[in-house]
Amino acid sequence: MKSPFTYKHTAPVETGKQPAIFLLHGMGSSEEDLPQLVRNFEESHHIFSLRGPIVYNPGYAFFTIAEVGKPDRDVFDKVLTFVQSFIHEAIEEYDLDPNDITLLGFSQGAILVQSLALVMGNSINRVVALSGYIPDFVKEEYSKRPVDHLNIFISHGDYDYVIPSQWGAESKDYFEALGANVTFKTYGDGHGVTPENHQDLLAFLKDQ
Repeated sequence: MKSPFTYKHTAPVETGKQPAIFLLHGMGSSEEDLPQLVRNFEESHHIFSLRGPIVYNPGYAFFTIAEVGKPDRDVFDKVLTFVQSFIHEAIEEYDLDPNDITLLGFSQGAILVQSLALVMGNSINRVVALSGYIPDFVKEEYSKRPVDHLNIFISHGDYDYVIPSQWGAESKDYFEALGANVTFKTYGDGHGVTPENHQDLLAFLKDQ
């Protein structure tokens, strides 16, 4: 992999074309954070957990923020392109099943995976977006591809004071208007992943 990203990879037991899950963490975290959420799939899926390229103590970030709800456009555009390239390279190098690609992100990662779903079209089959949103410039200015094939799980905490839960509901409405199959859940929590949220996302992934 000729990638600028540091990443963690686990491979399934079976050889041949196998499904894959790509993980994108939140601001201040790292590639060690999200694999625990999908440990149940380690024997059946390739799992790639990417580290954001920007140091943001105590961990890393994928992009910087101009103001609440507005990523710095130049940085965001570049990292989105780099993640797309990473996914395409991984599909080739690890002989992944191109018809079984899942993106899972939390917070910054959820912003990215929803944006990637819109620009990558049928290269992506399902998305799990935990506590994120879609930037306005992605909706208004990006060249988007059809998502009517997409299965997406969107979740949010009712008391999230980092990213308002209403933004998660707006993502649901946006994807549904484009024809995607959306599962939307809210939880009595803040900016995090509750045990119930974890069980629901596992059920979503197993059902697909």
